[in-house]
Amino acid sequence: MARRARLRSEAERRRFVTRSTRQRPASFQERWRFLVDGTVQGVGFRQACRRRAMELGLSGWVRNLDDGRVEVEAEGEQLPLNELRLWCEQGPSEARVRLVRPCKIPITGADWFEIRH
Repeated sequence: MARRARLRSEAERRRFVTRSTRQRPASFQERWRFLVDGTVQGVGFRQACRRRAMELGLSGWVRNLDDGRVEVEAEGEQLPLNELRLWCEQGPSEARVRLVRPCKIPITGADWFEIRH
């Protein structure tokens, strides 16, 4: 049997919480720097890292360092940041990651992820 919608007065309608009036809680943003050590240059690490960060909805950047390491700065919610850290520990298939050193840094409010040179 089909339900019939009840007509409510405006005062009655305001008493009930609906999905459209409820606000989402503000997300807690963090920014992390990862220094990735190992065979991580020349294997597509930066491109793969950027792709993974964008899939996770993170912002920030990735770049090669002169000493052979890769530096990643990523900003977003804690769970996606942890997923990126776990990905950095493996890297793309050609990479041989020895160590990932994470550290927390102040947020910048960036809203994109780029490859820096």
